[in-house]
Amino acid sequence: MRTQRQLVDYALRRRALLAEVRVGRTSTMDVCDASPYLLRAARFHGESSQQSCPLCDGELVNTNWIFGDVLGPASGSARSRTELEKMTELFSEFNVYVVEVCPSCHWNHLVQSYVLGTGATSDGERGTRNRKRKTAGQ
Repeated sequence: MRTQRQLVDYALRRRALLAEVRVGRTSTMDVCDASPYLLRAARFHGESSQQSCPLCDGELVNTNWIFGDVLGPASGSARSRTELEKMTELFSEFNVYVVEVCPSCHWNHLVQSYVLGTGATSDGERGTRNRKRKTAGQ
């Protein structure tokens, strides 16, 4: 797969949220609230994580969600890693959000986000950085 651009890791936010749960400031009901749609997507499109659930010690599943104008009706859907590899070659730029889900207790949390795609724009330039620079320079 092509390199991920604009990678954001949400590990610190996850750690802070779990600390709030442990001291009782946040209820487990507030963090174990995965929707049926998210649970179904994790079952059919998710990939087993190397980590266990921080709340129930169950198996975590990572689910990739894609968003972007270039995706049309596919935007907002869950995709497997294999599908992401194919889409990377077909679309100029789209966002991927990785959500960890525990099918047992319904814990879910955003793990990371990044941008995939060829990086090409309609005018032949590469990436969003060049587009912004060109607009600012005109």
